[in-house]
Amino acid sequence: MSAVGRANPRARGLSRSFGGERRRGAAGRLGLNRSILPSPYSACFVVFKIGLELNSSALAQRNGDGSRKAISSSVYPMNPIGVVQSCFSTRNGTPRQPLLVPLARACLVLDPTRVPAEGLEGLADYSHCWILYVFHLNTDLDKLWKEPSRSKFKAKVRVPRLEGGKMGVLATRSPHRPCPIGLTVAKVEAVDGHSILLSGVDLVDDTPVLDIKPYLPYSDSVEGATVPNWVKGDNKLAVRSVSFSPEFASSLSSCWVHTQKQSLYASADEFRSFIEEVLAWDIRSLSQRSRPHSVDMRSEDHGSYGDLEEDDQDERLCDLSRDSHADVIYHLLLEGIDVSYRIDEKCNVVVEKATLVCNVGDRSSRGYFMWRDKLEQKK
Repeated sequence: MSAVGRANPRARGLSRSFGGERRRGAAGRLGLNRSILPSPYSACFVVFKIGLELNSSALAQRNGDGSRKAISSSVYPMNPIGVVQSCFSTRNGTPRQPLLVPLARACLVLDPTRVPAEGLEGLADYSHCWILYVFHLNTDLDKLWKEPSRSKFKAKVRVPRLEGGKMGVLATRSPHRPCPIGLTVAKVEAVDGHSILLSGVDLVDDTPVLDIKPYLPYSDSVEGATVPNWVKGDNKLAVRSVSFSPEFASSLSSCWVHTQKQSLYASADEFRSFIEEVLAWDIRSLSQRSRPHSVDMRSEDHGSYGDLEEDDQDERLCDLSRDSHADVIYHLLLEGIDVSYRIDEKCNVVVEKATLVCNVGDRSSRGYFMWRDKLEQKK
């Protein structure tokens, strides 16, 4: 269930219908309207209709004579144009930044009622594109539905690179933002009809997409751009080594028999290389790195998608078992396959086995074999 489904239905100004609809309350709240598109998209499309109501006493519009008049509130309705079918089944393991995992793939499927196939003509000629999307799995969306004066939304968040230190949310890439809209860049591998094959993604499965724009190196790459010292040094979260147990190959082969038709990968060997790329970075949350503990794989609260705001986790940690590094088994869910692994004190990762835990649905029409010919032509 998404964060939207878990939100408090008794929040003031909100009502919930059988279809999951949430309507706007007082100004300054975020309203979400959830609906399911007709077949064949009903299994994979969750559309969030977003109304952004700004408490905009400082905003103004022009009168007929050119003078300014105050606006009490402004509404900017946005409907996602598509959804992401990602290799990352849950937030846990989804990269913190784009392009860190080159083999991380996703198929972005557009809603044909909103974007005709002709709207993608020419996109395949670009190497990369920008994607605007919604952080739909945020666990704190309900805070945005309250009056600003009553909201407990946090202005500062914990940053992994600062080992628990805090920064202003707008100085970070945290998903827990005043307006939960994300921006990422991905490599365009191929385009077919209403679908785009992407790589290097940092998007979790079922992410609603608001817009796509081509990446323009001459304007989007800023020569001489600077960043704070705490942002520098990508290797801070890199692990020392990734190895596989003797049993891993056979366990992955057993899973691959059931998943290869839906997979975005050409073979079990390529999928293994993808796992190695993901685990080359320490994907554990700050609390897991500082105090290793066992976590239920079915819980998404330990994932890197929400790793930048962990204050709410501190109290829950008291109820979790404290184990040595060697005793803790972590889990990574990729394309419905549970990849279990250990990591020692020196950041050496050992991947134990692969287990098929869920069915990702019939995605054979958008799996690797659908894209094979186009990818071969591109080489």
